[in-house]
Amino acid sequence: MTRSADPGSQWGGFTAAGWEQSHPTVTGEDVRAAFERYERALLDGDLAVLTELFWDDPRCRRFGVADRQDGAEEILAWRREHPGVPPGRRLRETAVVPLGDDTAVVTTLFDHPGSGTEGRQSQTWFRFPQGWRIVAAHVSEVPLA
Repeated sequence: MTRSADPGSQWGGFTAAGWEQSHPTVTGEDVRAAFERYERALLDGDLAVLTELFWDDPRCRRFGVADRQDGAEEILAWRREHPGVPPGRRLRETAVVPLGDDTAVVTTLFDHPGSGTEGRQSQTWFRFPQGWRIVAAHVSEVPLA
């Protein structure tokens, strides 16, 4: 199947334009705000906010560059050892894709001055009664050519 950049193109029976027409209130702005709050906490090493924004459940999963955590307890333990990121973290090409009123995927690229790598980050967010939470996350880095 050929994928087209045309927003009206179809992927496996799903039409992006059709989704937007049938869900006109889905904008992703509330997810973007939660993601930006997470990013600020990451830069500041704010363990309380980082913990709050991950789903407090044993099924929550985080894949890091060279690590893996299964469940909220492992994520918290890892965060205690690694609460922040190196200085100068820069994001680019951040995309928020709502998949209904309660689910969204956020992807972004990142780098650090002098790192020689491109970081890639994806998060699946779900809106619970207490707010948006990350239910799955993946971070990787690849060397720049």
